[in-house]
Amino acid sequence: MTTSEPANTPTPFTPAERDYVRRELDVFFSTLPSVADGLYLKTWRGGPQAGQPKVPQAAAGLVERGLLRLDATARQPRLFFTDAGLAALRTMMADRRFADPAKFAHVRQELGLDPAPEHAGQP
Repeated sequence: MTTSEPANTPTPFTPAERDYVRRELDVFFSTLPSVADGLYLKTWRGGPQAGQPKVPQAAAGLVERGLLRLDATARQPRLFFTDAGLAALRTMMADRRFADPAKFAHVRQELGLDPAPEHAGQP
């Protein structure tokens, strides 16, 4: 065990990684993002890295550890959770210390942690 990791870490994400995941899955201009759609990345517009995805430092650590995978084949590059990453995300979303259940209800429902809301108009 290293000194940088607590003995019983409840989630494999570091505080910076948890913050990154929360920011990416939070409401964006009144739109609820989906885990299945991935986390969108910006691309370099000029210089020697023009056209390549800009991977934030927190996301780079998740890619290195195999919790996220980079898909740069589409027009807009994205990061997708791997199976291990989805398990870690479920653990994080299940613990209210790391993600507010009300604020991230859409993610919790997508991950199967909460039931989908019942619609009043359906039989």
